[in-house]
Amino acid sequence: MPIPKNLTWVTFDVYGTLIDWETGVYEAFEREAQRDGFELIDRASLIAMFHEVSREIEAGSYELYAEVLRRTALEMASRMEWQLEPSRSGFLPDSIPRWLPFKETSPQLQKIAKKYQLGLISNIDDKLLGLTRRHIPTDFDLVVTAQQVRAYKPELAHFTEFARRIGGKKGWIHVTSSHHHDVVPCLKQRVPVIYVNRSKQPLESSQKKPTAEVHTLREAVKAIEEA
Repeated sequence: MPIPKNLTWVTFDVYGTLIDWETGVYEAFEREAQRDGFELIDRASLIAMFHEVSREIEAGSYELYAEVLRRTALEMASRMEWQLEPSRSGFLPDSIPRWLPFKETSPQLQKIAKKYQLGLISNIDDKLLGLTRRHIPTDFDLVVTAQQVRAYKPELAHFTEFARRIGGKKGWIHVTSSHHHDVVPCLKQRVPVIYVNRSKQPLESSQKKPTAEVHTLREAVKAIEEA
């Protein structure tokens, strides 16, 4: 599935693609752990655990992402043998307003917004996304969240709903930093997708290849412009 020649819509995953959620999550855990004098595991291990636990919770019955984050915080604390009081688990969703964009985010969005309609497709609540959008001055023409479709990617609901709203899949490409959450459902739906592999981890043989693989948002925008 090549990048469409008659491109109209460019959509983005938010956290990891536009927003540096890994730093936001780690700093939130670090700040809360310091209150108890608890020494965290290293950042890479904590982020890997977050991926594992949050995916397990998202795979169950739908609940707001704020609650997913609270449950994730408690389960991670338990696995690290940190006696975190349940009443304090809100520290993680409460930290979202402090999760900042990558430095390249605003200039690249402003650049591509001059030529295409822009959308956001995100595994989050409308309210929490609103807090994040305060950091991103770009206007978006269409937004689909987990709250709106009552499901979490990699389920197909986000992409099915977006296609419904724009009247089909023609002239649309999606940009993401998550193979698991976005590349997989895009390929199933036959939506062209650019994978922003910031960590430069090679794909496993079992992982299907996206339309294009790049390492920065700037490279993703360049690939779209040159198509």
